[in-house]
Amino acid sequence: MRSRNPVFSREGSFTRDNQYAGFGTQPAGQQAQAYGNPYAGNPYADNVHGRQAGGRPLTDQQLAEMYGAPAAGPAQTGRMTLDDVVARTSMTLLALVAAAALAWFVVPVENFALAGVAAIAAMVVGLVISFKRSVNPALILAYAGLEGFFLGAISKAFNALLPGIAIQAVLGTTAVFAATLIAYKSGRIRVTPRYTRIGISIAMGFMILMLVNLVATAFGADFGFRSGPFGIVVGIVGIALGAFFLTLDFNEVEEGIRHGAPEREAWRAAFGLTLSLVWIYLEMLRLIAILRGDD
Repeated sequence: MRSRNPVFSREGSFTRDNQYAGFGTQPAGQQAQAYGNPYAGNPYADNVHGRQAGGRPLTDQQLAEMYGAPAAGPAQTGRMTLDDVVARTSMTLLALVAAAALAWFVVPVENFALAGVAAIAAMVVGLVISFKRSVNPALILAYAGLEGFFLGAISKAFNALLPGIAIQAVLGTTAVFAATLIAYKSGRIRVTPRYTRIGISIAMGFMILMLVNLVATAFGADFGFRSGPFGIVVGIVGIALGAFFLTLDFNEVEEGIRHGAPEREAWRAAFGLTLSLVWIYLEMLRLIAILRGDD
């Protein structure tokens, strides 16, 4: 099944045409060798109902050796597990939070130059990661650090105007993540082709709307997309889209594990989840600012 998440949709990602990077198109022995199976290349890898690759029955000694061998777990096969995804995502978020804390204490409220540079650099690195065929953990951690630095600086600026807003946005993002995960795991949300098409269409419209608003703002116009009642509606839609992206991330993680994606792909999953959480946090920050500004 081809990935529906924009981060994972390119060639070389978790799954493609019901197979992972050609998984299922090679003989069993070659598959085992390609995926790090410790028994790759031996006659047991092609055993079917007690026969070797050439159709010869296994000897008693071969059967004894096969059944006495340890079971191949994730550590032996080198395939991605849920624990791998959790561990890599934790590392990525830790780098993001550490960089945010650094910016919070180092960057002055009135100086956005460094934050702007970090934001642009994070965008560039994020695009490189998205279009790069191979997974590069260093680039993903670098993205997390740059994005975290930007978030720390902008959160400090918001917090100077509206004390406590940063922790409110963090709690709100956590609540959205937890609620989305529960809804997805309970089956209340199902990632179907129709669901994905509708969500992507809304997301594209939303991003075009924000781009138009950004250009208009640069020329002194204000359409009210980020203020007043309409701004509140836009903020809620933005958060809902972030939750939508999370469901795509959850689905791709499940598909990657089901199709035997290599362990290194856990880094790509961590990158996708981090992107979605950053989106939700920024939209939450803006929405709370509008709500508190209207009080």
